[in-house]
Amino acid sequence: MSCAAALALGATLLAPAQTLAWGQAPATPTQTQGSQSALPAVGPQSFADVVERVKPAVVAIKTKALEAAGGPEDGFPGAPPELSPDDPLYRFFRRFGEPQGGGRRQQQKHMTQAQGSGFVITNDGYVVTNNHVVENATQVEVSFDDGRTLPAKIIGTDKRTDLALLKISDGNNLPHVDWASGSPRVGDWVIAVGNPFGLGGTVTAGIVSARGRDIGAGPYDDFLQIDAPVNRGNSGGPSFDEHGQVVGVNTAIYSPSGGSVGIGFAIPSEVAKDVIAALKDKGAVARGWIGVSIQPITPEIAESLGLKTSKGALVAQPQRGGPAEAAGLKAGDVVTAVDGQKVDGPRDLARRIATLGPGKSAELTFLRNGAEKNVKLKLGKLPSEKETAAAESNDDGVEPGAALAAYGIEVAPAAEVRGGRGGEGLIIVGIDPNGAAAQKGLRQGDVIVEANGQTLKGRGDLQAAIDAAKKDGRKSVLLRVKSPEGARFVALSVNPAS
Repeated sequence: MSCAAALALGATLLAPAQTLAWGQAPATPTQTQGSQSALPAVGPQSFADVVERVKPAVVAIKTKALEAAGGPEDGFPGAPPELSPDDPLYRFFRRFGEPQGGGRRQQQKHMTQAQGSGFVITNDGYVVTNNHVVENATQVEVSFDDGRTLPAKIIGTDKRTDLALLKISDGNNLPHVDWASGSPRVGDWVIAVGNPFGLGGTVTAGIVSARGRDIGAGPYDDFLQIDAPVNRGNSGGPSFDEHGQVVGVNTAIYSPSGGSVGIGFAIPSEVAKDVIAALKDKGAVARGWIGVSIQPITPEIAESLGLKTSKGALVAQPQRGGPAEAAGLKAGDVVTAVDGQKVDGPRDLARRIATLGPGKSAELTFLRNGAEKNVKLKLGKLPSEKETAAAESNDDGVEPGAALAAYGIEVAPAAEVRGGRGGEGLIIVGIDPNGAAAQKGLRQGDVIVEANGQTLKGRGDLQAAIDAAKKDGRKSVLLRVKSPEGARFVALSVNPAS
C-alpha cells in the first residue's frame, strides 16, 4: 500500500459452538419490474437491538512486544532517510528523535505496545484479530465491554491474509458471534464495532461500497470496501450485517490523514473463516502451490500473443523444481482454467490453487502458441516467504553496450557484463528515464531474455525481433524480462513514438 494509506488489518472467525440469538430478518417487499414505488425502505430505523446483542462479543486487544532499536547505522529514529545533515528538519528530528547519550551504541531491545480489536467466536474463548496486531507479541490481553480484562495466547497466525487466532485463558460461557451464511451485496448495510484510537467499544454504520478490491496487501486480496467509519485501532474488528452476523474483518483504511475518509477494507467472511478454521486445527495454513511466477494480461500483451481476450494468467517463469516445471509449463503459456473452471486472472488462479491444498491433483488448461492444451499435476506446498525470496542480486559493474536510441535504452549481452546473471539475454546498461522503455517499467539492470519467444543472444537480436513484429503487422513486441523481483512480460510498442 502507499505510505498515505493507514492500515487497519482484519481477522476471521470460526463457527462457534453456541451463538447469540438474532432477530428475524425483516420481510422484503416484492418489487414490481419497472416500478420505483415497490422498492423497499432504505435502512432500518435503528441498529440498537443488533448492537446490544453483538457488542459484548467484541474485544479490545492490547499487546506488548520486544523490538530491536536501530543501531548507529540506522541514523536517528524518525528522520526521513532523504534528509541531509544541513537540512533544518534534520536538526528537528535529531532533537526529538534521537535517544539520549549519542555516540556509538549497541543495538538494544525496547518494549513496544500495540492495540487493536477482535471478536470472540466460541463460548470457550477463541478470538479473531489481525496478525499485525499481535505480531511478535510476548503478552496479549483482551478487554470486554463490561470492563473485564483477560490474558490470551496466540494459537496461530497467517501473515499472507493478516489473520490471527487467539485463545482466552480459562474462557467459559463467553458471549460470541457467528459468521454470516451468505455474502453481502454492494449497497447492503454494515455495522463496524471496534476500538478506534483506544477509545473502547465504538459502533459505526455504512454500506458495502464494492467487492473484490485488490489493495496490494497480498496475493489473496479480495476485500470488501465499506464506508462505515473505521480508524486506527479498529484492526481486527468485525463488520456485521443488519442481522448481527459477521460479514467481514476490518483490515485496512485508505487515508491521507490517518483517520477515516469513508474508504475502508474488510476481509470477507467466506475467506476468513477457512483461514481461521485451519489455524484452530493446525496452528498454520497450508496452501497449494504449482511454482510459477504469473502476471495479468494487458491488452498490449494479448495483442502480442494473438489472444482474443485478456482473461487468464500469463506464466512469466516456472520455478525450478516446482510442479509446473515438472508438468512441462513454459514461460509465455496462458493458464485459462483449473479443473474446468475458468480463470479470470492471476489472483483468481492463486486463490484456486491455494484453496485446493498441497498434495491434491489439479488439471490446468492453458494456451501455447494459440493452441489449447491440458496437463495434470500434483500440487506442492506453498513455501514460506523466506524460501521464496529472490536469490538474484544486482551488480553495478556494467559496461557500455549498443544503443536503441528510439527506446532510450542501451543493451549489452549479459554474458559480457559482470553480474549478468548467468549470461542469458541482453542486460540494460543504460536507460533514459523519459524514454519509451522506461515508461513501460524497464529499468537499468533488467535482463531482456526473450523477444516474441526467441532467445536474445547478440545486440542485434532485439532490433531484429522488433522488425519482425512490424513485418507481421503487430503493434507490440513481447519481451520476457528478468529483474531481482522475478520474471515478467513487457509489451513494447514497435513504434516508440506512439
